[in-house]
Amino acid sequence: MPFETTLVRWPGAAGWVFAPVPAERAPETAGPFGRVPVTATVDGHTWATSVWRDRAAGWLLPVPARIRRGKDDGDAVTVDVEVDAARL
Repeated sequence: MPFETTLVRWPGAAGWVFAPVPAERAPETAGPFGRVPVTATVDGHTWATSVWRDRAAGWLLPVPARIRRGKDDGDAVTVDVEVDAARL
């Protein structure tokens, strides 16, 4: 089920842009290095990636520029994430 979230740029030089994943849509447990493989869709663009668990920020979906298509920190996006059991 898709959800709406606001993109966040991680601080620092060349910081990544993430879509925070609400707790009710996050994986139940973290895999190695706090990551879980998923199939993600952001604003209709789908790709294979992983969500990351950060102790302070919660679950984060890294969203590359080719997927964001001009959107950046503070912009709203529609996201869907599904755990990719074949890559666990």
